[in-house]
Amino acid sequence: MTAPPPAAPPPLPPGGAPRGVFAPFRHRDFTVLWSATVLSNVGVWMYNAAAGWLIAVLDPRPLTVSLVQVATLLPMALVALPAGALADIVDRRRLLIAVQVATMAASALLGLIVLGGLATPALVLGFTFAAGVGAAMVAPAWQAVVPQLVPKADLPSAVALNSVGINISRALGPALAGLAIAALGLASPFLINALGFLLVISALVWWRRKPGRASQLPAERFGNAIRIGLRHARRNPHLRATLARSLGFFVCASAYWALLPLIARDLVAGGPQLYGLMLGAIGVGALLGALALPRLKARLGADRLVAAATLATAAALLLFALARHPAVALAASVLAGAAWIQVLSSLNVSAQVALPDWVRGRGLAVFVTVMSAAMTLGSLLWGKLAGLIGLPLALVAAAAGLVAAIPLTRRAKLQTGLGVDLSPSMHWPQPVLSHEVAPDRGPVMVSVEYRIDPKDREAFLEKLAVMEHERRRDGAYAWGLFDDAATEGRYVETFMVESWLEHLRQHERITRAARALQDEIRALNRPGFPTVTHLIATDLPRRNPRPEEADETA
Repeated sequence: MTAPPPAAPPPLPPGGAPRGVFAPFRHRDFTVLWSATVLSNVGVWMYNAAAGWLIAVLDPRPLTVSLVQVATLLPMALVALPAGALADIVDRRRLLIAVQVATMAASALLGLIVLGGLATPALVLGFTFAAGVGAAMVAPAWQAVVPQLVPKADLPSAVALNSVGINISRALGPALAGLAIAALGLASPFLINALGFLLVISALVWWRRKPGRASQLPAERFGNAIRIGLRHARRNPHLRATLARSLGFFVCASAYWALLPLIARDLVAGGPQLYGLMLGAIGVGALLGALALPRLKARLGADRLVAAATLATAAALLLFALARHPAVALAASVLAGAAWIQVLSSLNVSAQVALPDWVRGRGLAVFVTVMSAAMTLGSLLWGKLAGLIGLPLALVAAAAGLVAAIPLTRRAKLQTGLGVDLSPSMHWPQPVLSHEVAPDRGPVMVSVEYRIDPKDREAFLEKLAVMEHERRRDGAYAWGLFDDAATEGRYVETFMVESWLEHLRQHERITRAARALQDEIRALNRPGFPTVTHLIATDLPRRNPRPEEADETA
């Protein structure tokens, strides 16, 4: 990195406010992939409903039934981060196709096992866990693909429409599962789900992503990519706030997802048809909530909208606890679905706009991991509590937890990254070298010397405090600022990266927002500064110590 001449940052991309919830359908690639995914997800929800009901038939204990939710979500907590790293270092389209083929095969095999009358709770949970691994492998890649399908102005609407699509399939899938089970038997939803994957695989084969700016550097190594992604997430305040709000909501909101089969069977005394209708009602509520999302977002803002939807989820849990008639259970389901999509869409957009593209898969994987871990923990908690104190009281306790989470997480503000331009600036010139440097040599210490007028000291230090987080987000693992005791106004900033190649990647990661900050810091400097130096670790030659040195070391 050498000090570039001062330059004004390019303007932000047009847009910011969404142009309507259906605007993304103007883009053909989004429309085709969205439609195929919705149709395929109908089969996924048929699978989920059938698995939940099959477990309730094989082993109706609350904890065992809640394990279906655990088996679905635990893979997200375990696999999402490695999957996010893969989504950032391999071709996302090919990754999606490969995982969808494997998941299709697993669903077909489970259908054949059920058809042969060989299903056991352990087998059903095992295959559900495998399906969850497949979903975890594709979740970061699917979310990272969305900004490639629509312009930035349509991103919030595209995220909302993805949630709408999930909930349209959720509205249809469980009801169709109930009909398929009644007409064709318990194996049919699993086999139909396998066929549904052919639609999304075909759409992915058809899709040709628009070429972006190609990096001249080799792909990151898998382990290093995970480490850099975690470091970025830790230093990204926009993403950290989103994660805090996710924890506050999903631990308690998971209660009705985990216990819904028992609510249908034990509280309302219904069968698989009622369970399917309740899942469908959640989907209908989510669809209605998505249609109202732009208007509510404009009126309330993201933070108050999520707080209001959290209260609505608490009210739905109370209705579930009181439900003794199908009408009450269905009303609670509609309310729960409407509130769910308000929260999920707001949190998803908040995570999307917090991340630059180079780390988008990993950052979204961290978000998915936290959400899934919270729901997994909640599912275990509410399943165990329902067995100890009863189903209604467990639902009431979950509602109380949601209400308490609102004041506890109020300082974590959402979608603060909307006004930040995280596109790459590419304004760092290539370093001037006196000799060839091997890509894997390191660590590398970059030093930046500043000369600051004493009257500007406080403003300079405030901006360097922000710059520290920028350096660490882009890959630095150590950072320091030093004040020269002999020369007033001379400061030296240092940061360490793991290798020369990793520093070259920093050149491609620096954002336009960071460039604007660097220009502000440059303006405080005396003419000719800052100056940049690159220092690369050098191994000293090994030699045998002299006898007196050996005695000293002994």
